[in-house]
Amino acid sequence: MSRASLDFGGKAACVPTRMVWVPALLLMSAAGCHPKNAGDLAVDPAGAPARSGKPVRWAVSSNDNKNVLDKKGVVVVAPNARPDTVSIIDLSTSPPRLIHELPVPGSVIGPPYSVAITPDESLALVSSPMKVNPDDPTKTIPDARITVIDLTLHPPRVTATVHGGKQPSGIAISRDGKLVLVANRAEGTVSVFTIDNQTLTAHGTVAVSDPAKPDQKPQSGGVAISPDGKLALVTNDADHRITVLKIEGTTVSRGRDFYAGIRPYGVDIASNGKFAIVGNVGNSAGDIDTISLVDLEAKVPRVVDTLPVGITPEGVKIAPDCTIAVAVVQNASNKAPDFPFYSDHGKLVVVRIEGKTLRRAAEAPTGGWPQGAAFTSDGRQILVGSMIARDVEIFSWNGNNLADTGWRIPVGGGSAAIRTADR
Repeated sequence: MSRASLDFGGKAACVPTRMVWVPALLLMSAAGCHPKNAGDLAVDPAGAPARSGKPVRWAVSSNDNKNVLDKKGVVVVAPNARPDTVSIIDLSTSPPRLIHELPVPGSVIGPPYSVAITPDESLALVSSPMKVNPDDPTKTIPDARITVIDLTLHPPRVTATVHGGKQPSGIAISRDGKLVLVANRAEGTVSVFTIDNQTLTAHGTVAVSDPAKPDQKPQSGGVAISPDGKLALVTNDADHRITVLKIEGTTVSRGRDFYAGIRPYGVDIASNGKFAIVGNVGNSAGDIDTISLVDLEAKVPRVVDTLPVGITPEGVKIAPDCTIAVAVVQNASNKAPDFPFYSDHGKLVVVRIEGKTLRRAAEAPTGGWPQGAAFTSDGRQILVGSMIARDVEIFSWNGNNLADTGWRIPVGGGSAAIRTADR
């Protein structure tokens, strides 16, 4: 495939080099970046993405077409919206490239962890927290669908749809690839599934909120499983709790609650199992919000440090080597222009983990209304999804400096969640 790039102030820009016709769509191929609006078809006409002698490394973005911001910064349903999509990005090339896109339901409503990949990269799971109300297409209602995508096929395709609870949001897969937990935001539960021979089997739900306790409100959004598979953390942003789940095989039971900051939302557990990072999104009033460091080596998990990072840290992710974490900060870019602290861009904030302490290291602007982040396996590139820019933006990290590479991967909708496999 012909490729070209231009240097604009040190940034590589995608430049269309030829047109590719595929049924029902006209796509434009570009330097390392491929355009949005692909349906259930292979974007790269070269075929299979594998590179000889190099393991394929995937990133998967869930893209929302139905939810948009109006001029007042309010999330509304777009009329006659195209179907939501999933973009599959090949990280084995430089720059990374979009190789396939297919229609899969998803939603920006909820934490940006509604997609997950098995450790062997054979399956991707995508939850659909919200769907258009068939009785009133100007509104959305909770969904229950979780889509299973087989990544070993060329091209990848949907092989099953299973159902979680009401408004399935964050997804976590154990490091052995056998257990799946899905946080059901509208009912305060976590669905338990197992994976065997690429098939998901439901094993019931565990309650995270107690209906008998009026101070506990059902709004479980984020979930993460420890590397040893013995515990999970679930965020409950409506009542500011973080809940510990105990795991024994397929038996998952509720443990203690603890507290980090205002409205804990995103959560990630380090690959060494020693700590977790929680993003506290606050009340969206323009105040500076925080991320918290959770000590998992203590007798029971507890918060040991909290750091201000900006307005609404929507997504958090820990680097593979556990030395840094990033927070994707909305920075009031999802607000109306007359909002006192409005900005036309989000922020990617890098934070160092030094023992039991967080220290701010660097930041860079992102596209507006940013959501999730994912690292490449060497930790040197960070992918960030933007709802407004409708792309995945790639940043570089060399251990000291954060830089915008200028590489952009347009995707078929607003990037609501992006993940790579946790190993």
